[in-house]
Amino acid sequence: MRKTYWLFLVLLSLLVVGCGTGIPSGHNGVKYFRFKGGTEMGKIYGEGFQWHLPWNTIFVYQTQMQDRKEVLQVLSADGASIELETSVWYRPMVQRLDSLQITIGPDYYEVAIGPALRGEARSIVGRYKPDEIYSTKREIISQEIRESMMKLMKEKFIEIQNVIIRDVKLPLKITEAINLKLAADQEQQRMQFVLLKETQEAERKRIEAKGIRDFQATVTQGLNKNLLLWKGIEATERLAQSSNTKIVVIGSSESGLPLILGGEGK
Repeated sequence: MRKTYWLFLVLLSLLVVGCGTGIPSGHNGVKYFRFKGGTEMGKIYGEGFQWHLPWNTIFVYQTQMQDRKEVLQVLSADGASIELETSVWYRPMVQRLDSLQITIGPDYYEVAIGPALRGEARSIVGRYKPDEIYSTKREIISQEIRESMMKLMKEKFIEIQNVIIRDVKLPLKITEAINLKLAADQEQQRMQFVLLKETQEAERKRIEAKGIRDFQATVTQGLNKNLLLWKGIEATERLAQSSNTKIVVIGSSESGLPLILGGEGK
């Protein structure tokens, strides 16, 4: 009797466990009724143990943000083969898991996201030249791919948060040519800076020389014979009053100024 009781408990436990699905943290589920209408629409199951009859099923989806890396082979505008290493951040729309289940299913990355990413990347990258993809336009290209993917996947009940170009690999000859061009551009910019600096210095010297010429012209215009004679007389008076002056002869020298003779110190 006791053996029968324990056997009943074991069978009951197995039945209870078999009549439910455990949904992990960061996941949600959609219930499928095998004999009654298929996918249950309008109800999304949350984390924890969800009970159901053994012949029904709960499909579990990870609804946390996921990251998938893709290495893409694309062609540039001039036909060069380019390898792009990308990352796409995605997750299903939680409140539309039932629609995702009946239209695509759990393999939605392989069915929808991956093919769309490869197609959009080839279409967008094909409008740019290798040097633009390699350096100046990488962020713009990432943004265009991201916006296009967001629009496409929204219609399929998938959220695309970001698409990043992690690395760009070009044929070796193209890479060398781009590096040489970048080096030449940098040298040209350096020379332009040097020339600008020299031009500014020459302009400064020109302005300084003009200022000196203007000053000299102003002084020269203000000088005349009478002014010089008057300044000479003033200087003679100061010298005559000096304790070092012994003899001052007032007379007519060639300059018209008094003569100062025999100056000796005390």
